[in-house]
Amino acid sequence: MKTLLLMRHAKSSWKDEGLSDHERLLKKRGRKDAKNMAKIIQKNDLVPDLILCSPAIRAVETVEVITETIGYENEITYLEALYMGEPSDFVEALKTVDKHIEKVMIVAHNPGLEAYLQIIDGEIESLPTAGLGYLVLGIDKWKDLSFETMGDLIGYWTPKSIEEKS
Repeated sequence: MKTLLLMRHAKSSWKDEGLSDHERLLKKRGRKDAKNMAKIIQKNDLVPDLILCSPAIRAVETVEVITETIGYENEITYLEALYMGEPSDFVEALKTVDKHIEKVMIVAHNPGLEAYLQIIDGEIESLPTAGLGYLVLGIDKWKDLSFETMGDLIGYWTPKSIEEKS
């Protein structure tokens, strides 16, 4: 069994029209939401062994907030294929993960990340900014992952659901 965390980058700003989509920064709200998700990760003993991240600035900043909050010291891999990636890009990235890695977190973008969550969960779940899905996959090696691999959605958090519980 492998653990997969799928997280959409936190809320970013459209304020600076001179920045490309790839260069957009997190809003203050996005930083707060990422920090709250980091606390959920820590509280539920979900600190990943590996983080796969889009190189877009808003995704990188999301990961920076999370890693700083939880004291993460494991590997982070930035993959261009995760920037606006399709579900097949996520599968291909995960298939390259070493079999000894148990928990992997992907931080990327919609619509591809949300579509991948829907494929492996078998249900329609939206994935808002800073949304986090926690899945357990019935595989022993990441290289065995395919589109037929279904996962059990064990946890699902959004900034709104966290606020409602506070």
